[in-house]
Amino acid sequence: MAGWGRHFFYRKEVWKTTWTFRLTVLFVFIAVALLTRNVLANRIGKSLVCVEHANPSDAILVENFDPEYLVFERAATLKSQGVASRVFVPVSGSADPEYPDASSNGVVNEFARVARLTNLTPIPIHQSEPITLNAAMDVRDFLLKEHMRSVIFVTPGFRSQRSVLVYEKIFTPAGIQFGCVPVFGNQTPENWTTSWHGIQDVILQLGKLQYYRFYVLRRY
Repeated sequence: MAGWGRHFFYRKEVWKTTWTFRLTVLFVFIAVALLTRNVLANRIGKSLVCVEHANPSDAILVENFDPEYLVFERAATLKSQGVASRVFVPVSGSADPEYPDASSNGVVNEFARVARLTNLTPIPIHQSEPITLNAAMDVRDFLLKEHMRSVIFVTPGFRSQRSVLVYEKIFTPAGIQFGCVPVFGNQTPENWTTSWHGIQDVILQLGKLQYYRFYVLRRY
């Protein structure tokens, strides 16, 4: 623009995408998502699961934060295979922190009875947020008191990697070695997208894993 007008106005060139380009990009994105959905779903599921290690140890730890019968059943199998002779299970504490809550302990005893899991010792824990971290500290103190130096923990599969991160933070500095045994019911890393319950569980556990990884454990 010549003359005085250049002091008040200017011209610029603007590039905009066409609707053809936008629709093409959207189509490609949808096609890639559909073609790779099984691979992505499998990778997401497996990212939540620990690598299984069940070497002979001093004890078996049955994770009972979300009561699940299948972990008791798997623990009974491991015990019968000679992995460990003692079995510990975290149980919500009562008004007296030295003793477990009666109702919670009753559920544990019933699961153990049905699974034929014997020689079970409850560990009273504080049910305060973040639950897994605080429970791990209670368990660590108990294991040290009992002179336990190695433990195999049995846990629902999709929360198992979160437990590994917590135990690495809490157990390892105390000199307690641990191994992980993930347990699955109907939902597995391969089929969790086939049911709403599976999708809900994986999304919840994925969110909790990132919460512990990037917030809880960094603050500890």
